[in-house]
Amino acid sequence: MELLFLGTSAGVPTRSRNVTAILLNLQHPTQAGLWLFDCGEGTQHQMLSTPFNPGKLERIFISHLHGDHLFGLPGLLCSRSMAGNVQPLTLYGPKGLREFTETALRLSGSWTDYPLEIVEVTAGEILDDGLRKVTAFALEHPVECYGYRVEEHDKPGALDAKALKAAGVKPGPWFQELKAGKSIVLEDGRSINGADFLAPAIPGKSVAIFGDTAPCATAIELAKGVDAMIHETTLDSSMEEKANSRGHSSTRQAAQLALEAGVSRLIITHVSSRYDEKGCQRLLEECRTLFPATELAHDFAIFTV
Repeated sequence: MELLFLGTSAGVPTRSRNVTAILLNLQHPTQAGLWLFDCGEGTQHQMLSTPFNPGKLERIFISHLHGDHLFGLPGLLCSRSMAGNVQPLTLYGPKGLREFTETALRLSGSWTDYPLEIVEVTAGEILDDGLRKVTAFALEHPVECYGYRVEEHDKPGALDAKALKAAGVKPGPWFQELKAGKSIVLEDGRSINGADFLAPAIPGKSVAIFGDTAPCATAIELAKGVDAMIHETTLDSSMEEKANSRGHSSTRQAAQLALEAGVSRLIITHVSSRYDEKGCQRLLEECRTLFPATELAHDFAIFTV
């Protein structure tokens, strides 16, 4: 998987940082997959500086209905339609997402020429496409807000063709069944169990993409053991009380969560516009003091998971 940040500022954009949006490129070898997490104002314009366009999006996940995470959605939906794209698109988000989307389209005299499904989520598993699952976790913010945990299913281990040959199994279309762990019956009547010839399964990758949140009980479960945790650091540790009072987290709190959840990597984003580049580096160092494997996202940064 690959994460491409389209916006990394908090409530308002800066000259170098747009408001929140993150592309997740699933990079499956046989199945296209491009998902968007949040869609702040200007997201479709940010996409013009990438190899991707809204027509390639399959799913959009909205964490909450604050404008810096949502106001880019109507324009993106309309542009996708005006470009002649007919591929279906599914939106996920809290209660009110349907009303917002349908009202914006209706009042502006707009529509979509492609199938558009809107799923208003609650905490729990919200999809499983056979290759990966997504679970929503309620967070602590002034409005209903979710974080999303994306987990690839484990991949079957490699089939030991040499061992099969030694067992008298010739190559053929039944190798696909054996690779799936199924059993086949040979011409001589022997039953061969594919699971006996498979290397250990390859663990799938996982990411936790937080919406805006103050520290909360569900955060550990959302982030536990993931390969990459994407978390806001709206304010530095000296302004922790102010951050929490507005449903946000400080650098120290994000790093502490990463430590307690046992994640492999912390990527910080959603930085207040009060911080210039030097200030952002200070936020990064505050996180690294507690959790060294921390990286700072900036607009158009790419992270491979």
